[in-house]
Amino acid sequence: MKFGLRHIRYFIAVAEELHFRRAADRLGIAQPALSRAIQYLEKDLGVALFDRSNRTVTLTAAGQTFLDGCQTIVNAVEHVVDTTQKVNEGQIGALRIGYTDMAISGVLPAQLKAFQDQQPGIVLQPHHDVTTTQLQKLDQDVLDVGFVTGPVNRSGYAQCPIQTERFVCVVYETHRLARRKSIRLEELSDEDFVHGSSQDWQQFYSYLFPLCRRSGFEPRIVQEAFNTAGILGLVACGMGVTILTESVRASILSGLVVLDIEDVTEVLQTMAVWRPELASGSKSLFVDFLTATKGGLFAVAQ
Repeated sequence: MKFGLRHIRYFIAVAEELHFRRAADRLGIAQPALSRAIQYLEKDLGVALFDRSNRTVTLTAAGQTFLDGCQTIVNAVEHVVDTTQKVNEGQIGALRIGYTDMAISGVLPAQLKAFQDQQPGIVLQPHHDVTTTQLQKLDQDVLDVGFVTGPVNRSGYAQCPIQTERFVCVVYETHRLARRKSIRLEELSDEDFVHGSSQDWQQFYSYLFPLCRRSGFEPRIVQEAFNTAGILGLVACGMGVTILTESVRASILSGLVVLDIEDVTEVLQTMAVWRPELASGSKSLFVDFLTATKGGLFAVAQ
């Protein structure tokens, strides 16, 4: 068989109009050219698709069967073309996203949902990792976008602020400070601390230790946990106090008290971080969404 998609489209037009002139007008071609194309198609198939008279054109039984199949073919081709174009534009694909405890406890879930509502063809693949691990995975092109504790000073990386949080203290309910609403940081100088490991939480420690030193002490970390949930669990056991950020209020355990820190004005930023030179279509759409929702405030480290 030598006929192609053009012949199929011509045939469908005639089959739907049952009138060669109207079908030719619909297709924007001359009627003789349409008649020749249908004749060529019938000859190639070896069957009559239409019964023709001076006044009427009707489908044969074979023509009706061919029409059903042709509509399936055209729909399939249109679907393939649409899917191909959407993949090229980034509207279909997958995004590998890393996030920290602070990010997923804050505005990130709402942002991911808003993006998913706009781009339902993009599959989001979020994965929890600490900041240092996310940066390693971004280096290895294992992640597309990381939501990390920042800002990040790495050559060739772009970043966009996602949220800003104040620091808070968390104590167990029988702690000597638990009845207070707020404290001064220096009041924790003799306390045992629970926190994440220095290796995994080094970005957070770059905030925590300078804050404590400014208040005249070095935090005495006696217990470590992998994530925020583990830290809070150990504090609830009475093993020490901790300093985290205010998003912790949304997931605080029974038996714990969150205290404001009066004399700390510094804030912790969560940043979206990515490598611009590795931008796919889906990643570009996501980055455009993030920078638009944050007013376009982002910078590329040189």
